[in-house]
Amino acid sequence: MTEHTLRAYDEELHDLSQLVAEMGGLAERQIRASIDALIRRDKDLAASVITADGEVDALERRIEELAIQLIAKRAPLAGDLREIVAALRISIDLERVGDFAKNIARRYTALGSESDPNQLMRRVEQMANLALVQIRDVLDSYVRRDATEAMAVWKRDEEIDALYTALFRELLTYMMEDPRNITFSTHLLFCAKYIERIGDHATNIAETVNFMIKGELPQGTRPRGDLSDAGVV
Repeated sequence: MTEHTLRAYDEELHDLSQLVAEMGGLAERQIRASIDALIRRDKDLAASVITADGEVDALERRIEELAIQLIAKRAPLAGDLREIVAALRISIDLERVGDFAKNIARRYTALGSESDPNQLMRRVEQMANLALVQIRDVLDSYVRRDATEAMAVWKRDEEIDALYTALFRELLTYMMEDPRNITFSTHLLFCAKYIERIGDHATNIAETVNFMIKGELPQGTRPRGDLSDAGVV
C-alpha cells in the first residue's frame, strides 16, 4: 500500500473504533435511563429510552456497513481483521443491550402506581449499577486495548448472577405472602432478568476484546453464578 492508502486505512479503522465507542456510550445511557424510569415511574424518560433504541440500531448498521466495506476493499489480515470482526461482534452485543434497556422501560407501566417494596427496588437498582460498571469497564478495555481489564470483567459475571438469584428468592417469598403481589413481582423479575442478560453481554464483549488483542478466546469455563434456584439451567 502507498503511504496515502495506509493513512486512509488507519483512519477508517479509527472511525470504526469510534463508532463502537459511541454505540457503547449510548447503550450505557440507555441502561441508566431505563432504571431511573422504572424506579421513578417516569413516563417521559421511559418514552425517551424506547425512542433512542432506534439510534442504537442505526449505529449497529453503520458499523456493519463500514466493517464490510473495509473487508471488501482492504482485505485485512491478522490483527486488523480481528479488530474489524471484534467491532462487528461488539456492536451485536450492544444492540441487544439496548433492546434490554428498552424492555425495562416498557415494564414500568405494568408495575402500576402503588407503593413498591423499597428493598426489592433497591435490589434491582443494585443489579443495574453492577451491570453498568461491567459495561463501562469492558468498553474502556476495548478503547484502551487492555486484555487484562477485559478479563477482570469476564471473571466478575457471577456477581450479577448471584444478585439475580437472591432477588428471585425474595420475589418468590413476596408472591407467596400475598397473591396480589404476583403481577408486580413477575414484571420486576423480568426486569431483573434483562439486567442479568446485560451482564452476560458484557462478558461476551470481554471475550471479544481478549480475542481481538491476543487472537484467542479466554481459557477455561466462563464464570457463572448458581442460577438453578431461579429457574435457569
